[in-house]
Amino acid sequence: MATESSHEQLPQTIINPPTDFKTEHHPRSKCPTLFQNADNFRLDKSFKPPPDHAPWRPFRCKGDFEFAEIALDEKQVNDLLDLIACVAKGTTQVTLKNEQELRKACDAAATELTPVHARSIWQWVLDLLNNPHIAPHFIWDAECLYKHNGVKFERFYDEPWTADSWWDIQSELPASAENAVPLALILYANKSKLSSFGTVKGYPVVVRCGNLPVNIRNSADIGGGTVVPEDAAEEGKLGYTTLKRVVWHDSFLKLLSKVAQHSTTGYAHTCYDKILRWLFPLILILSADYEEQCMMSLIRGRSGKCPCPVCLVPLEELHDLSKSFPLRSQTEAQEALTAWEENQARGEAILKKLGLRPVENVFWIVLFSDPHKALSFDRLHALHLGLWGKHILGELKKILAFLGQEAEAEVERYVTDFPSWRNLSHFNAVVNITFNDGNKMRDLAKQVFYVLLNVLKKNTVPEGYILLRMLQTYLELDGLIFLDVHTETTLSMIEKELPQFNDALNEYIELAMKSNIEGLRVDWDFPKVHAWKHIVNDIRHKGAARNFSTRPNESMHGALREAYKRWSNGREVASQVLQVDHHMLAVKLLRLRITSQEFVYDQDQDPEMATSIDNEHDAEGSVSIQHTQLGAPCRLSITMQSLETCNATDGAFRGIRRKFAEFLNSSVNAWGYNVTKYIMISPAFEITEHRYLRVNYSSTVDWRENTDYLRCNPKFFGKPRYNCALIQLTATEVAFVRLIFMFTCYIPDLDGTFEFALVQPYSRRTGPTRQLDRDLKLICVKASPWSSSMFIPVASIVRGAVLAPDSRNREEAFVVSYLDDDTFLHTKATNSGLLQDLD
Repeated sequence: MATESSHEQLPQTIINPPTDFKTEHHPRSKCPTLFQNADNFRLDKSFKPPPDHAPWRPFRCKGDFEFAEIALDEKQVNDLLDLIACVAKGTTQVTLKNEQELRKACDAAATELTPVHARSIWQWVLDLLNNPHIAPHFIWDAECLYKHNGVKFERFYDEPWTADSWWDIQSELPASAENAVPLALILYANKSKLSSFGTVKGYPVVVRCGNLPVNIRNSADIGGGTVVPEDAAEEGKLGYTTLKRVVWHDSFLKLLSKVAQHSTTGYAHTCYDKILRWLFPLILILSADYEEQCMMSLIRGRSGKCPCPVCLVPLEELHDLSKSFPLRSQTEAQEALTAWEENQARGEAILKKLGLRPVENVFWIVLFSDPHKALSFDRLHALHLGLWGKHILGELKKILAFLGQEAEAEVERYVTDFPSWRNLSHFNAVVNITFNDGNKMRDLAKQVFYVLLNVLKKNTVPEGYILLRMLQTYLELDGLIFLDVHTETTLSMIEKELPQFNDALNEYIELAMKSNIEGLRVDWDFPKVHAWKHIVNDIRHKGAARNFSTRPNESMHGALREAYKRWSNGREVASQVLQVDHHMLAVKLLRLRITSQEFVYDQDQDPEMATSIDNEHDAEGSVSIQHTQLGAPCRLSITMQSLETCNATDGAFRGIRRKFAEFLNSSVNAWGYNVTKYIMISPAFEITEHRYLRVNYSSTVDWRENTDYLRCNPKFFGKPRYNCALIQLTATEVAFVRLIFMFTCYIPDLDGTFEFALVQPYSRRTGPTRQLDRDLKLICVKASPWSSSMFIPVASIVRGAVLAPDSRNREEAFVVSYLDDDTFLHTKATNSGLLQDLD
């Protein structure tokens, strides 16, 4: 196990090392421990592919590519006419002469861009290793990473090579092999319905390389799939259930044959850095939903005595997260199958006790690829589409139906009015909606929680209140699991929160058993309740949850269904869909590549964003990294007098010239100026309004730069948008505000142009802490009167925020803690006492 005390230390001489980051390399790498400051840590690992002046290759010209794109999608009539017009004008040429040339060009593109369709996994790996743009980014040696938290170095986990399994595997590789290193593969598989009625199905299989950083590994350019058809007519028959697993594992055997061979002997390869390494391929991570996990691990699922593919928890104990059970192992499964082969009656009893099927697992042939260890927590299906989307939301709808139409209508009104935020889906209904989109389900949970705070009262509907408590602990755990970097502290937080969810679930079960509300669920013994019992172990051994997420691979299903619908005759589905699909996928990837090279933002679609993009690039094309950037300036400047006159009925602007002068004179010396006379703001003082703000900030999660996009616009896509923000009040204190007006101005006395915002301040809710706030870990803030607006420097904005209005008291709002990972950790600190009043 990779712990600090167990590492073999290399001789080193360090004088006054930086105190930000420490990297301990695996002893076999022969690299000394590395100390770095924040500016240098991982600085050389960013991936920026070089510009491609002919991104349509392997097509001979862009016109050939555009013709192929149209030919594969008969809906692009307008594009075809545009292409013909361009050819007629001589601005584009098409050199393709017939269908055969088109097919050859598509085959070449598919070979280049979707290699797993056309070649073995091993050939695809070699192509990656020989790609001059990708090869420099391979990581071979295990690392233990530490960040100094002000007291000591604290270990953290993100990429797979920073976790324990990589370290342990590298330690077990043959000592006789010079530079023996793991080549870690990540496999995803999931059944996809191809036909409208679901009678024809396919199995997209996606492979990714764990030695590459996540921004490369999870991109659309890396990976591919192969389709294995399923005979749905035999679905559910006992004999066929076992046969299907035999067929599935035999099919995978073809994909893994070379990988299995080299996993035992190693493969000598001279890497991009001219170092000869012995590569030992292995399956580090298996990414799949529960049904496919059962297939991969060969367990019997919910029909077996032990339905978890990772541990031996009994079926009737799945709901109880307070108990732990022995972990499954490959050796145990192999011994059980051997017993069955020697004596089927005796062996069947052993297999049933373990919940296993009598089939040889294909992953056993790959060294260091125990399927039970490789199987990983699937946040998308286990939580967003499962525990929340199917179960908790289902229970909430039952309770709302019991409360009646008035309660349902209140929920619908509130969710419609929920504040908008970039990358957060907006909903107009909750009660009667049904969809199978995990991203939307994830966003819905964050909003429904705040929607129901004033609907599910403890004294009137205790079942609903406890279910709300269960939703809060679900969101807390989901927020923690979502983090892209985990420290020992965050892992400890998960371990402490799981019992909270367990207690809320057990209390809900007790109430449901006695409730007058019809149909409440009392049986919660299903695998998706139990699944996150293993998340901390997964993170310690395989890194952050995004390493084993199914999300990056789900987009494969749409292309498969489209290919079946448009180009398959319903027979010989695998060969037809395979050929058409990898042509379509290659063309789509080429379109993405071309678009990224020729990116020009359409100013008519979003002039605010366009302006910000113009502002952030200098003449050489380099990107500005300043903390805040105002955009979308109004064309004409206005005077302070005009601003006050135009907003005469708006209390926030009353006396704005006087208020601005007082703000300047009370603050200017703190900004480093030595001003001895009072700065006067005349009625003719000119300002330029801005309606867009880009805020760059260092993430509290992974310490990299993130960006928020804030609006202060009376008519953004047809409706007002005035975002909220978290501001730095003092060196140690923060506060929330709502943007009212943003502007730039030139101040002659200071001989400079400055950026300011007029805001409505929020203060911490006063009075005794409510039980609601304590039970549900709420941060409740109260808006100052609109007329108490105040000025702030734009640079004092830390990042954006979302404040959900209290439906029963519009002056108060709840801080949406689960907006994103950075907000989640920020509000943890805020709730610890950093939030200050602005009154």
